Amino acid sequence: MQFFGGSEISPSPPVPTSSGNNAHMLYIFNRNGVCLLYREWNRPLKTLSPQQDHKLMFGLLFSLKSLTTKMDPTSVDKGNLGVPQLPGQGCSFHSFRTNTYKLSFMESPSGIKIILVTHPRTGDLRESLKYIYNLYVEYVVKNPLYSPGTAIRCDLFNTTLDQYVRGLG
Repeated sequence: MQFFGGSEISPSPPVPTSSGNNAHMLYIFNRNGVCLLYREWNRPLKTLSPQQDHKLMFGLLFSLKSLTTKMDPTSVDKGNLGVPQLPGQGCSFHSFRTNTYKLSFMESPSGIKIILVTHPRTGDLRESLKYIYNLYVEYVVKNPLYSPGTAIRCDLFNTTLDQYVRGLG
């Protein structure tokens, strides 16, 4: 079952949008801010402990989501800055770019947040993030041994994810 279009996980994932192995890091958070999965492929400098890094990333997402909702020119009801938004509520952002990286973001209707940090010249990754979410549903959520809200320890998911992300470009 595929949650973002189609009926099944496609045997051929979306066409890569960049050149070279440009993926640096991937985070998957649940709606409560618990980091279910953190993977890194190309991160030469480590400055924070993993727990601090996860808190910082989730805080960044919370702040950006709140800011984009507050600045939405099409919405009459702006809400209060810093008040949590429900998944799918308010204006959303998909990515931002700095001179050293690009952060791509997707939030599922159930509140699962997927963040992929890549090279700054990487193209639009929305379809790739949807594909990663569908992998998560197929290999993690449907796994009877997985307890929701706990760290993801599914070898098949990790292997498939690694192959896909390394193939982005």
